[in-house]
Formats: sequence, structure tokens, C-alpha cells
Amino acid sequence: MGRLGTAYLRALQAVGRRLDYGTNVYEREWDVLVVLDGCRADVLRSVAPDVGFLGTVETVRSVGSSSSEWLENTFLGHPETGHTAMVTGNTWTDRYLDAGAFAALDEVWKYAWDEDLATVPAAAVTDRAIALARERTPERLVVHYMQPHHPFVPAPLEGDDGLARTGDHSNTANPWVSLRRGEFRAERVWAAYEANLRYVLASVGTLLDNVDGRVAITADHGNLFGEWGLYGHPMHTPVPALLAVPWAEATGVDSGRFEPELSPPERLPVSRVYGAEGDRERLDALGYR
Repeated sequence: MGRLGTAYLRALQAVGRRLDYGTNVYEREWDVLVVLDGCRADVLRSVAPDVGFLGTVETVRSVGSSSSEWLENTFLGHPETGHTAMVTGNTWTDRYLDAGAFAALDEVWKYAWDEDLATVPAAAVTDRAIALARERTPERLVVHYMQPHHPFVPAPLEGDDGLARTGDHSNTANPWVSLRRGEFRAERVWAAYEANLRYVLASVGTLLDNVDGRVAITADHGNLFGEWGLYGHPMHTPVPALLAVPWAEATGVDSGRFEPELSPPERLPVSRVYGAEGDRERLDALGYR
């Protein structure tokens, strides 16, 4: 991004820091909250007819334009976190959340990372969510998948370094930088993004068949594909394509047919990031690739 583009983004962000964002998810009714990282409302709405459990997809305004903002503005200091269990593939939780404030915090990314995919497989998050729901029966359960956020598991793009396995930065080699530079056609990136959404929705379907309660499906933030000359999901950016996130509802009924196999390497909360090589071997053995 050139100097003019950087100045433009910073001006937008200066405005964004002074604005009140949208509706906190705790202001709505749900037992299980499925968070699809970086999911645009329009794309979820477009695939909804092909997904049996998705009906009407509403649009709500998020409380942040990035995961870090959403985590802070949703959970920090909120009294409901003490009744909430969270299962998450999002690496920013280590920096922005206090594990002790939750009924349980299962940071799956710390021990179920797939080095080849450079992300956390959706199935691993589903496995742990079902296990935690049955073992702890929390009043509220948040299940935060990393998809459709890049890397695009079913349709990876060359030059994508994937997620950074840390809670303090993002990789600079990613589809949004490549798209801005004209290295990919927008149609190709859009198709890969949609394929990644369909990939994670298959795991959400498994979740719905193995948990009980009112399930809401939403996103922490959206994703820019060139709107306002911007790409990705920069912080403090009050742009509709980032703040307009989906909201759909479904009913979960635990059939008992799925048996979780993935276990954290220590008692929750997991204290450190475990080695990727051992994680990959374990995920291979369990079929979570």
C-alpha cells in the first residue's frame, strides 16, 4: 500500500476509533454461538440455499472490524463470560482474553495446528466443541472457527503464508495483498473464499447434529474485496462490508452419533503452544486434515 493509501486508511481508522460499533452478541438469544471468522453476510446468504440448516440470513452490525476488536468489545468485562465456554481456533485469544473469566476456554489452535494447512482444521474445532458441550454443559458455548478466513483449505492460493501461529501479528503474504497488487483476479479469490466457507459449513452441520440448543451462526467481522479501495479486515475501519456480518439461527439436537477423539495435551486452559510436528501426526491419525 502506497503512502496515499496508508494515509487514507489511517484517516478512516481515526474515525473508527471514535465510533460506537454495533450489537454485542450477548444482546441476542442463543445457547451456542458459531463464529465464522471473516465471513461476509452476502456470501453466507448466497450459499444458504445449498445448506440444509441455513434458513434466513440476517445482517447485523459487528462490534469490531477485526478479530482483536471483536474479542475485546464482546467479552472483556462482560458478566456473561463467567457462564460461557469458548472453543476457538483464533490465535488472538491468547493476547486479548483472560481465560479465568470464562467457564472454560479451549484454545484449539495451541495444540491442533496443521502446519501443512497453516491453520486449524474445522473438524478439530468441531470435535472439541462437542466434547466440551457434553462434558461441561455450559449455559452458553462459543465455537469460533477460523474459516472462511484464509488460508483457503479446499482451494489454496500460491503465495499465501496462512495464519501466523502467534497472537501478536498477521502474515503479510496473504490473498488480500496479492489481490490489491493485481496478482490474482478477484473472481479467483472470491471462488476460493466461498469454497472455504462451504468447507467450514460442513463441520458446522456436524456440530448441529451433536449439540443441543438454540444455535446462532454469525461472524466476528466481514472481509473487504476492494470496497473503498481496501482489502482484508484492518482494525478500526468503519466500512459496511466489514461491520455487516451474518446472523442465522438453527436448532441443535445431540444425536450422540459423533464420538470426539481429540483431547487437549493438558487441563484447560492450555498454557502454551505445542509443537506443530506432533500435532500434525495426531491430526493425521484422527483424520482431521
